[in-house]
Amino acid sequence: MAKADFKFHASLRVRWMESDAQGIVYFGAYMDYLEVAWSEYFRNLGVSIYRVAQKGYFDTAVVKTVAEYKAPARLDDMLELYTRVVKIGNSSIALEMEIYPQDSDRLLTSVEAVYVGFDPGSQSSRPVPDDIRELVDHFEATGEVLNLERFPLLAEAAK
Repeated sequence: MAKADFKFHASLRVRWMESDAQGIVYFGAYMDYLEVAWSEYFRNLGVSIYRVAQKGYFDTAVVKTVAEYKAPARLDDMLELYTRVVKIGNSSIALEMEIYPQDSDRLLTSVEAVYVGFDPGSQSSRPVPDDIRELVDHFEATGEVLNLERFPLLAEAAK
């Protein structure tokens, strides 16, 4: 893949706590970066994924991650987390993230993840709401963010 295949990216700086004694990012920190990418992707769409979960509208659980480490990121590097949703199933959302150094096309790490709509009360999966599906599908197809007023239930949960 290439950066041009993604419609969204977020930036972050590697912190001391994410690196080892050699200043190289510890492999587990990439799952924290995935969480940043996931939440910022939805913020870009006008939705706090945490707020809609707290209000009981839509919550998720990560059920699968696959990471490929191509080159190390280092302490104090500025990274770009290129992120896209590649598929929305009945209850799942498949996400891809690629990490690059700022102002570089050198791929450092790629991550694939699957999130499942989750009902914390029953500890079972639940469908992805149609409004979230439409919001994401439209963004991935066009790069345009739809106005949340189009989705009154989601807009209320996102407040």
